Amino acid sequence: AQILSKGELQVSDKERHTQLEQMFRDIATIVADKCVNPETKRPYTVILIERAMKDIHYSVKPNKSTKQQALEVIRQLKETMQIERAHMRLRFILPVKEGKKLKERLKPLIKVIESEDFHEQLEIVCLIDPGCFREIDELIRSETKGKGTLEVLNLKDVEEGDEKLQ
Repeated sequence: AQILSKGELQVSDKERHTQLEQMFRDIATIVADKCVNPETKRPYTVILIERAMKDIHYSVKPNKSTKQQALEVIRQLKETMQIERAHMRLRFILPVKEGKKLKERLKPLIKVIESEDFHEQLEIVCLIDPGCFREIDELIRSETKGKGTLEVLNLKDVEEGDEKLQ
């Protein structure tokens, strides 16, 4: 009868605690997955991120998604440590006609152009901030009327081990 009048199940403190701990770990995992140390380009371990989150006394908000909170955590951690969103590597192939004009519009959204090839079409491999992906995708789609292609080569530009993986 209690559930009917209150409208929800009472969660025990222990359950709530476990749930928040799980969310804390999930947030740390997302942050570790999306970020690198900008000096070394290497990813941080989940454990290190968890420790950093404890150091800034981050408290989990049970009603917000872990993804939203991860972005919040990244913002806060930037104040105390070297941390940045890892770049996405993209390749786009644009029809020559729209390519030149489009490249100018894409330029401000691109961090690094790694290679550029201009034959029967314009092919660019570049690094971008993941936050710009949707905008780039929409630009290419609308400007080339679906003739341009965009592919994600890898989600993050990360150095693994001592040499760069090709």
